[in-house]
Amino acid sequence: MTDKKIIELFFARDESAISEADNKYGAYCHTVASRILGNDADADECVNDTLFAAWNSIPPQKPDDLGSYLSAITRNISAKRLRKNRAAKRGGGEADIAIDELDQCLGDVNTPEQVVLSAEFTAVIERFLDSLPKKECDMFVCRYYYAYPTADIASAFGYSDGYVRSVLSRIRTKLGKYLTKENML
Repeated sequence: MTDKKIIELFFARDESAISEADNKYGAYCHTVASRILGNDADADECVNDTLFAAWNSIPPQKPDDLGSYLSAITRNISAKRLRKNRAAKRGGGEADIAIDELDQCLGDVNTPEQVVLSAEFTAVIERFLDSLPKKECDMFVCRYYYAYPTADIASAFGYSDGYVRSVLSRIRTKLGKYLTKENML
């Protein structure tokens, strides 16, 4: 079923919209949540929470890209759950580190979760990513969208871990300057 038809089901308040969205994007959202949380049971709950949040937000929202919309909700819910899960322990997972890295360049205006859901901010980030060389863009997406450890990124691209960390640091600095120039911070 197409995204457009699924969104029409949401607007018609037809409960089959949830199952259709789950059939089409459930596995993808589960992968996103699992990469952040590292726990399949929590990832399953996040996917359910994502579908519930979509039910509550469509309408009035009418996303152009349902997959991106659902994955943004999933990342938001997963990040909140991760922070909740780690609040007592203060452990250190890759997603925690990646979120903290982005927090440093985004400043205190919004949490990363709030920023991701902003359509205007998303458009600015997409323009920024389009301005990067392909390998840098791919590294950024692997780290901050999929929460891959830098060692895994280094292995996939054939670089050292230190090189990848350095490139990501430079990209975050560029991103901070770009966001300031675009009046997003």
